[in-house]
Amino acid sequence: MNSDREFTRRLLQTVFTVAAVGLLLAALWVARSAVMLIYVSAIIAMGFSPLVGVIELPIGNKGAHRIPRTLAILAIYLTFVGIVVLVASMVIPPLVQQAADLWARAPTLFADVQRFLIRYRLMPSASRSTLAEAVQSAPAASGASGAINTAFSAIASLVGGVFGLVTILILSFYLLVDGRAQFAYLMRFVPEESRERFETAAQHSVQKVSAWLGAQFILAGVMGTFAAVGLALMGLPYFYVVALIAALGETVPIVGPLVAGATAVIVAFSVSPKLALMVGAYFLALHQLEANILVPKIMERRVGVSPVTVIIALLIGGELWGLVGAVLAVPTAAILSVIVDELTHNNAAA
Repeated sequence: MNSDREFTRRLLQTVFTVAAVGLLLAALWVARSAVMLIYVSAIIAMGFSPLVGVIELPIGNKGAHRIPRTLAILAIYLTFVGIVVLVASMVIPPLVQQAADLWARAPTLFADVQRFLIRYRLMPSASRSTLAEAVQSAPAASGASGAINTAFSAIASLVGGVFGLVTILILSFYLLVDGRAQFAYLMRFVPEESRERFETAAQHSVQKVSAWLGAQFILAGVMGTFAAVGLALMGLPYFYVVALIAALGETVPIVGPLVAGATAVIVAFSVSPKLALMVGAYFLALHQLEANILVPKIMERRVGVSPVTVIIALLIGGELWGLVGAVLAVPTAAILSVIVDELTHNNAAA
């Protein structure tokens, strides 16, 4: 009789546990957008946490700080905002001017391209037209309703992106401010015999994420320098603007380098098709260098994640979450490697 009751109790406990886990996973899936915002904020807080600790280093043995933690975080945020404003002031005006120049030269360039195609018999001479005629003959999108829906979708995406960015900045700020207290509270739910392992894994995870953030800055500097030097030697107008875009594009895997390359080609095309071809080839070589050598090797040296793991993480992250998943792939792989190392180490010790 007792054995039957024990079996029933364990069966019910298992069923309730499985049901609770299933409900939790379903809730997380429904709220996956919010969970992603929280995760991104946590990654940012982990990345900047060592820097905040350096700024607020204690002086002497009394435990006094150079500046309070909140002010240290504000200093980092203000520095970041200042850099963004400075880069925007350097990038936007020349790009606007270059776009205006390109638009003014668009009819002439369109005619030059047609003459090139006709010369090599890639287009019949009878189909030659002006740019205005080509625009007028282009098929309409889908009527007024389609244009309105597209406009509303673009506005909604812009508003959602701004809201998400503001949320990440605010949440990461509070995670940096109250991170220690939150971690201490979380430790209360960890079994006492596992607290040391948990704390060690957390410290190593913070170190790896911070190293990943530093590696991103190194990659941005390397690619920006290569782009600036190469484009300057080729005589590209506003080469420093394109170099800044290339440096910023390194923070966004796959898409960022493509955007930088496309921008460089467009700017070069405003000068001549030959320069555009040279710039396109140069950026293609830079992209291959970045994707196959720089990213895997720098991440391996700085973060301690092997090149194979980096490539696999980028592929899986991009497939699961698109652009955001690709950005978070390497720090997530670093955190998982810490967890696996900690588990395997303790199992081997046991």
